[in-house]
Amino acid sequence: MYRLRGVALPDESTVDLYVDAAGRLVEEPIAGAETLVDGGWIVPGLVDAHCHVGLAVADLEEADEQARTDRDAGALLLRDCGSPMDTSPLQARTDLPEIIRAGRHIARPKRYISGLAIDLEDPAALPDAVADQAVLGDGWVKLVGDWIDRGKGDLGPLWPDDVLRAAIDAAHALGARVTAHVFGAEAMHGLIGAGIDCIEHGTGLTDDLIAEMAERGTALVPTLINVETFPSIADSATKYPTYAEHMRRLHAGAGDTVRRAVEAGVPVYAGTDAGGGIAHGRIADEIIALHEAGMDATAALAAGSWGARTWLGRPNWQFGRPADLVVYRSDPRKDLTELREPALVMLRGVPVHATGR
Repeated sequence: MYRLRGVALPDESTVDLYVDAAGRLVEEPIAGAETLVDGGWIVPGLVDAHCHVGLAVADLEEADEQARTDRDAGALLLRDCGSPMDTSPLQARTDLPEIIRAGRHIARPKRYISGLAIDLEDPAALPDAVADQAVLGDGWVKLVGDWIDRGKGDLGPLWPDDVLRAAIDAAHALGARVTAHVFGAEAMHGLIGAGIDCIEHGTGLTDDLIAEMAERGTALVPTLINVETFPSIADSATKYPTYAEHMRRLHAGAGDTVRRAVEAGVPVYAGTDAGGGIAHGRIADEIIALHEAGMDATAALAAGSWGARTWLGRPNWQFGRPADLVVYRSDPRKDLTELREPALVMLRGVPVHATGR
């Protein structure tokens, strides 16, 4: 049983929090509780709203290592945005972050990274495929919205607009939400117009699309640390100069795109895209990148903590619920680099390894 005393965010109140033997936050003081923190800044567990547990690894043991890396960085809630591996056994592990799975990506043949997605020869099969993944996942389905079309040498949409509408309606009828990998503007018109719930990356967003997202409440997870890989992707695409130049333009404008989306009222959340070319455990870097793009420091932290938890239907502070907390020595809003060195990470009421503890 534990006691933590400090300033609790987001409400900035000085609190005495007690954790009982079952790992739950309780309202009444517990006699003899061990004081773990006396004077830190206490934040609801961080959220990586776009990562891939089980991607680019051989087995569940390696997927477990990815999840533990995120945990030790303070990310205690992970929205897994597509993996070819069934990581559902990890969800029973009390020493790992909660994982909200989206099942597998859905794409077209030769229009995504080989081996990762379910490839549909007939785009008309998308609604049925979405319904299948809605049942297999945890309330989310992941589409590949655009990818390089080698026939035209540039990014291009994968799905007709009418098929998207039917597919998203099918997911919603089953109580699931739909998100999509999408870089360029062309594919986003159909996705947003079809009522998609979230856009991943979204580097090509135009002002009219941003306005439509704000009106609909469509979320954006811009994965800015992943967007930093765009120049290297362009450098390797010498056979497709139009595509390469397009990727460079999207990279150059990514920060401004996020700023305009935030100013327009689009809900923006922090996600790293860890699991492919991005290492796990970098949620602090993504929160910092959102701030550098123009988000207020408190809003950027909320995008990777209490705001994202609410969006995903998970509690922040709630008596009677497991204590998922991260503690910092000083106010992380004044210097977001503080997020890189948590003094304590507590998962389900159990203190776990933390950098600098």
